[in-house]
Amino acid sequence: MLYEQIARNKRRTVYVLIGFVILVLAIGAAIGYVFFDSYIAGLVLALVFAGVYAAIMIGNSTNIVMSMNHGHEITKEEQAPELWHIVEDMALVARVPMPRVFIIDDPSPNAFATGNNPKNAAVAATSGIMDRLNREELEGVMGHEMTHVRNYDIRLQTIALALAAAITGMVNLAGHYFWWGGGRRRGSDNDSSNVLQIVMLVLSIVLVILGPIAATMAQMALSRNREYLADAGSVELTRNPQGLISALRKISTSEPMKEADPSSAALYISDPMKKKKSLTHLFDTHPPMEERIERLEKM
Repeated sequence: MLYEQIARNKRRTVYVLIGFVILVLAIGAAIGYVFFDSYIAGLVLALVFAGVYAAIMIGNSTNIVMSMNHGHEITKEEQAPELWHIVEDMALVARVPMPRVFIIDDPSPNAFATGNNPKNAAVAATSGIMDRLNREELEGVMGHEMTHVRNYDIRLQTIALALAAAITGMVNLAGHYFWWGGGRRRGSDNDSSNVLQIVMLVLSIVLVILGPIAATMAQMALSRNREYLADAGSVELTRNPQGLISALRKISTSEPMKEADPSSAALYISDPMKKKKSLTHLFDTHPPMEERIERLEKM
């Protein structure tokens, strides 16, 4: 059952990521057609934006994310012995290098992992999670985070963030280009040309509104799917689903974090903002906690 769930979640993740890339290229092609009279120009624009954003974010992800979330690094086990040893143990079981360890001074229990690969990974835990969880529960949480590291989820989320930012950047550029007098396709001054200009205006508005929204939906879908996989991976590492189940129950009933960065919300094991879940779950950063616990109970 466990390995079937892991395999199923991996397939779904591939599908979502492929869809995300197609979305980036489709929006780029549409912008190129509407504003530059060329699908190819739009595709090139999409590739350039995506490449630049990905390079910047992958190269600096750990320090940027930790700074945004007010994490401070501990470099010796004496600074937080239990957390240090648990991270060390989970890294050993997962067969990945020991990640950098950060603590976020916040009473709400939460944790996340980031980085561009297992060799440059980092995990962060709030002071609240260290205070409220026992060792068994904390092992479940760190097993979850170490699964993110082992499975390169940390890089995947960074790429997803880069693609979403690239889409927003392209749409903003196209919007500025249009309103400053660009985006006029070649044609004669006749009624059909005027109709085409109206269609172009409508398409530009649709792109500006729906492009970033669609990107956010894809990013959230990817995040939710990886959470299920990391939960299953934690059980694989700890051989103890009850530890993570108990931890998730405590985390789900806790207060929101005080200064968590909203753009990093998808990285956390649970939504740090404690936003109300949408009916369709399209914009939820995490799957419903009840469903996660139910899946764990069946393992």
